[in-house]
Amino acid sequence: MTQGIRSPAGRPTPTRGFHHPGRVIAGAFAVAVAVGTALLSLPIAVAGPGRADLLTALFHATSAVCVTGLVTVDTGTYWSGFGQAVILLLIQAGGLGIMTLATLLALVLSRRLGLRARLIAQAETKALSAADVRRVVRRVVLFSLAVEAVVAVVLGIRFAVGYDQSLPSAAYHGVFHAISAFNNAGFGLDPQNLIPYVADPWISLTICAAVILGGLGFPVVFELAREWRTPKSWSVLTRITVIVTAVLLVGGTLVFLLAEAGNPGTLGPLGAGAKLLAAFTAAVMPRTAGFNNLDIAAYQPETLLLTDALMFIGGGSAGTAGGIKVTTFGLLAYVLWAEMRGDPDVEVGRRRVPATNQRQALAVALLGIGVIAVSTFVLEALTDFGFDLVLFEVVSAFSTVGLSAGITADLPPAGQVLIVLLMYIGRIGPLTLASGLALRDRARRHQLPEERTIVG
Repeated sequence: MTQGIRSPAGRPTPTRGFHHPGRVIAGAFAVAVAVGTALLSLPIAVAGPGRADLLTALFHATSAVCVTGLVTVDTGTYWSGFGQAVILLLIQAGGLGIMTLATLLALVLSRRLGLRARLIAQAETKALSAADVRRVVRRVVLFSLAVEAVVAVVLGIRFAVGYDQSLPSAAYHGVFHAISAFNNAGFGLDPQNLIPYVADPWISLTICAAVILGGLGFPVVFELAREWRTPKSWSVLTRITVIVTAVLLVGGTLVFLLAEAGNPGTLGPLGAGAKLLAAFTAAVMPRTAGFNNLDIAAYQPETLLLTDALMFIGGGSAGTAGGIKVTTFGLLAYVLWAEMRGDPDVEVGRRRVPATNQRQALAVALLGIGVIAVSTFVLEALTDFGFDLVLFEVVSAFSTVGLSAGITADLPPAGQVLIVLLMYIGRIGPLTLASGLALRDRARRHQLPEERTIVG
């Protein structure tokens, strides 16, 4: 059991119900997946006769709850209105659950760890109260619903005006894609996902904006709203998230343009403006939205590798995106820069990052690489697909992205079960691991003798 901070009187200050946050997160998502599987197994959930088999229901329930977007059947035609509504509710529950749990854990951890740098006498005055919890949850829910409502209106108008859909159909498409985009789920109602709208800036940029907002994370968005004029006062979390996100979006767009501009299967047939729009959208989606505006199966090998890297990094902490998080990647980049310069400390802005944070980032990244390596080996043994396609599928599942080169439905049952496990592990793993490592941080009363070893 995690020990609390000791007060001046020597009494431990408990972490108020967060002794085992990993168990809470894992259990909550497992229950949501089980409920979703049961609902999607009902005959009323499918558009045709019969019912979905257990693996299909489990796969799509997990993909929705973990806001991934990988599918083995077409969402818009296989599932009935009831089935689509279940998927939409699972996406919303998964997205709100992720943001709420991650934000509350960030609040708990920031106060729990921040106390170590304060006077011990202040410990008892910094406990997370019920009022804090209610306020955080309320703000997360209101922010999420407000963004989704605005995006739904914009998309609904465009579907009605630009694509001659009836008002009810346009409104439904707008709501579905708004919830799916903000929660970085990537589920679409068109069999081709966003490919029909590849040159439509109204739809593409609106969905991109929702994806980026959901992926930045609630703490970062609200800090930017308060202090966007004073970057020097930004926290380390916000500074790293904004810088790395901007670099990846700009760099990803440029690489997509260079690699795919002449590819007749992707950007080749588009005009100059549409190429730029499509490249930007394609760079946003691995962050980890999962909408595909281009035929991924036609990507150049270097573009597949770039997308693998973007998916693995993912989005911001305490957001709806997956991956190891841009904060983990950014922090490791700062560690590397400090090491190359010979600096004794890792500094971000005017703050020094503690060694415990550096070790946590390294642990999350290395464990992520390990899970992907083992899963790729297993899936390669189970299928006859090429290594690049298998790696793409594994990274997409682990990073809860939902992009696919078109092999998901053709995987054998054992391969689909592996993808289900990867989506679940990828959704709860980094958050659970990071919080567990942080809450286990403790001071030692002695140190062993130091001995250096050869590195490299």
